[in-house]
Amino acid sequence: MARPAPCPIYILRGAGGPINTLHFSCHGRDTPLLFSGSGKGAIHMWSLSIRRAERIVQGHSGSSVIWVNTVSSTDTLISQGRDMRVCLWDLGQGRSQLVDSLSTGSVGFCQCSMLETGSRTCLLAFAGQQTEEINIVELPSKTPVCTLVPDEKLGMVMCVKMWQPHSGGPVLLAGYEDGSLLLWDITQKSKLSQTKAHHEPVMCLTFDPEVQRGISGSSEKQLSSWILDRQNNLQLQDPVTLTNPGVSQLCIRGDGKLLASAGWDHRVRIFGWKHLRPLAVLQYHSDMVPSVAFSDHEDPRQRLLAAGSKDQRISLWSIYNEGPDTL
Repeated sequence: MARPAPCPIYILRGAGGPINTLHFSCHGRDTPLLFSGSGKGAIHMWSLSIRRAERIVQGHSGSSVIWVNTVSSTDTLISQGRDMRVCLWDLGQGRSQLVDSLSTGSVGFCQCSMLETGSRTCLLAFAGQQTEEINIVELPSKTPVCTLVPDEKLGMVMCVKMWQPHSGGPVLLAGYEDGSLLLWDITQKSKLSQTKAHHEPVMCLTFDPEVQRGISGSSEKQLSSWILDRQNNLQLQDPVTLTNPGVSQLCIRGDGKLLASAGWDHRVRIFGWKHLRPLAVLQYHSDMVPSVAFSDHEDPRQRLLAAGSKDQRISLWSIYNEGPDTL
């Protein structure tokens, strides 16, 4: 017998604008935090202990904040806005100080991707000023690493994801306006593989390095699933059919058991990641859901899913946390 659909355990209100992006920072913190970026330019730092905003930062001159992330073992917050800037913030000892920024030159909606390379250093990838250009820099020095431009016309860069394979240097996967996916070797500045995953622009993608498998979404009524073989070739798998078209974001839980999709139809859908079996449809929001994120709690029983909507609310859910044999 199917389980009844769960209800959110809490709703965070007061963001003052549509929620574009979410990021948890719970691991190793006394106070677990959820960061959100709004369409009005505000970054909220929500304390999950008291379930309210601990601090609010206005950092992109009122322009929409489309991506936020934190650097482990530091008090650094990184935010990206539609003002074509990436900002670095010092949050140490109660501060909310802007310490540096860089210009992306991009007017699109492509969110940055960050890859930590050391205790205090990371790579940052972002869409550049030219249509198909991806720039990668090292932070905090802002040293340019490389610029990736495909040989053919694929349209705008829509989404990017970096990771470090078990062997070799870092790689980057990019989704483009014409529906293509390209895998790049960052060290060699060369293309490793390419496939046409969608007929429409690739709106979002994510990848699981542990099983060498990824998934991407678009405005279509399906998700495209694909694997990376030992020769670094992208190979399409059976797609996942959706009830309604349009996916804003995809997120895999840290234990590799769940996949969440943020839908244009106001719903969040949960799948088992191993077989992509539909598990639940989370219904609460009254407008499209641009962002979903799983928390990084050390205790699996405390894991949360957050969904941010254009209705200016963030829903928090506790789902499938009972143990390893529940999926």
